Amino acid sequence: MKILLSGSSGLIGSALAAALAGEGHSVVRLVRPSRSLRFAATAQEQEQAVQWNPSTGILAAMELEGMEAVVHLAGENIASGRWTRARKERIRRSRVDGTDLLTRTLAQLARPPRVLVCASAIGYYGSRGEELLTEESAPGAGFLAGLVQEWEEATAPARESGIRSVSLRFGVVLSPSGGALAKMLIPFRAGFGGRIGSGRQYMSWIALDDAVTAVRHVIDNEALTGAVNAVAPNPVTNGEFARALGQALRRPALLPLPAWAARLVMGEMAEELLLASTRVEPRKLLDSDCSFGFPELAGALDHLL
Repeated sequence: MKILLSGSSGLIGSALAAALAGEGHSVVRLVRPSRSLRFAATAQEQEQAVQWNPSTGILAAMELEGMEAVVHLAGENIASGRWTRARKERIRRSRVDGTDLLTRTLAQLARPPRVLVCASAIGYYGSRGEELLTEESAPGAGFLAGLVQEWEEATAPARESGIRSVSLRFGVVLSPSGGALAKMLIPFRAGFGGRIGSGRQYMSWIALDDAVTAVRHVIDNEALTGAVNAVAPNPVTNGEFARALGQALRRPALLPLPAWAARLVMGEMAEELLLASTRVEPRKLLDSDCSFGFPELAGALDHLL
């Protein structure tokens, strides 16, 4: 299968590209013009790339003809730096404008892909305490909830043109190579880890291997459309996560980060990323027999670390 992939250098994208190539698929990277493309390691890597620029609306439709599937993971990192007004606008544009450009272009193709898989996030649900959330749950409130709604709505041109479209709502993707877990490892390995705030807020997580599996499952399963939660079947509280990580590293996890300190350092981002409680169930993946290699947190951490 010929698959177009944006965000191929990111945490999920790099692992997904390797997995798809290993299965014999032809992976074409959708990339911004950069030195990394001009000085790619091989001529084949240069040939297997399509350039675009979401900021200026540049994307040549003719280069997308013949793609059988599109996986769109590109977007500015939400968790790096405080959420100033300018930064929130950059985050919004990188996701909403980029997705809109891509899906409008796909809708115009003479030979459109069979499926579009677009990254999304469980931030859609906002902070909901202990409420168990499924794909049918209503959206929440806050910056992330509003952003994700716009992000998912930007897939409308592809969906309305008849392309099967899926928005994968990822939880916290666990990998020692990047993302939230990589940032936690430094204090936890030094023995300074612990819960954040009360520790009672739910974290919905997924191991990187299973995040890749979820994308591949969605590509292959023609019955899946719309929003799909990409999380492990067993969410945990932040306190449970801290204890499990400490045990996996054989380090104490007894030094909490007070909520006020998190808010002081990170502002609004702390409220929505660290202190929010989002207890999410991957109902559509479970109902479609998606296989999770790491459904329990302890086993996932042992594997990853």
